[in-house]
Amino acid sequence: MRLAEIIESAVGREAPLEFTAYDGSRAGDRNAPVRIDLRSPLALSHLASAPGELGLARAYVTGTMDIHGDMYTALASMATSTVTEQVPAKVFAQVALRLGMSRLWWPVPRPATEARVHGRRHSKRRDQEAIAHHYDVSNRFYEWVLGPSMAYTCAVYPSDDASLEEAQWTKHDLVARKLGLKEGMRLLDVGCGWGGMVMHAAKHYGVRALGVTLSRKQAEWAQKKIAESGLSDLAEVRHLDYRDVAEGGFDAVSSIGLTEHIGAAALPSYVRSLHDKLRPGGRLLNHCITRPDNLHGTRVKGFFDRYVFPDGELLGPGHIISAIHDNGFEVRHEENLREHYAKTLTGWCKNLDDHWAEAVEEVGEERARVWRLYMAGSRLGFEINNIQLHQVLAVRLDGTNSHMPLRPEW
Repeated sequence: MRLAEIIESAVGREAPLEFTAYDGSRAGDRNAPVRIDLRSPLALSHLASAPGELGLARAYVTGTMDIHGDMYTALASMATSTVTEQVPAKVFAQVALRLGMSRLWWPVPRPATEARVHGRRHSKRRDQEAIAHHYDVSNRFYEWVLGPSMAYTCAVYPSDDASLEEAQWTKHDLVARKLGLKEGMRLLDVGCGWGGMVMHAAKHYGVRALGVTLSRKQAEWAQKKIAESGLSDLAEVRHLDYRDVAEGGFDAVSSIGLTEHIGAAALPSYVRSLHDKLRPGGRLLNHCITRPDNLHGTRVKGFFDRYVFPDGELLGPGHIISAIHDNGFEVRHEENLREHYAKTLTGWCKNLDDHWAEAVEEVGEERARVWRLYMAGSRLGFEINNIQLHQVLAVRLDGTNSHMPLRPEW
């Protein structure tokens, strides 16, 4: 059996894919929209040394395996593939026989784009390293991928044909309305990214807004944008750990895409710290990616841990709601926006494809390939309900008074 046929048997003969290999072999559907090309024996070494998702990712990221065609289509075609979980023993034996075991196990270095974080998990130092790995890539690169909003979280689509920019504006405005923002209030936005929520609250609601982020490049970009927008009297973004914010008495706290970086062990203290930043009657809006239930492990592993979000953890929605309830808050509203995140990622994938040559020049081909793979994979994950996006609105009670409307106003 030749290499292309071996890989086809691992992926599944029913998959609408074409396979080619460096030995000249070809298999699969020659009219398929996607072709998987094994370009080097190193691709097989990656698959052998880290069978499953991680080995496949290393082969693609290093370019020893290529995917020609739409990445999302490729991943959707391989969604039930055995090769993304574990190389079957029979297939592994065929590869070993074909190449010789010594060449198959030829040691290959870990790609330079793999994360290398040090110290105690979720310590301030290690969290800083983990955030820098993903967010301190290049502001220009993110401008191409995210578009003018520079919002790197799930958008909210007011209609099926709304643009990505409309949907990001709608997301920020939904958060503002859930928090009941009014002129003169004070907002703390933890994990604020490039300051989109901070600037929205200041510009459209007259709120004094403070954002904090562990990414130095994000903070620098946001402060420049705030000044250019004439919002410096109301808005500020600091390069700062949320645990080190000295101020208190805020009217509202938004956390949009931070909880994924906190970890299950630290979740109660995280919630209590946000509770302590609020005045009585103040509201918290927590927006984050979750597991679809509370039955799976929380730690993100494999490709996503090594390349995308080091030390990331995804909790079940019930776990998060219970932690918020049990640490000083009363939960008042919750909703799942997973379909909206799939649409958001579709927009980001298109943006990356449209700017592929510039992105490769800016951050290097390995890193651009990481983003292409992870965003398409995430889109698929939301579509098939492997992951979800939940917004939870809670209030720090004023005695027994929630100061909430009888029915939602948003």
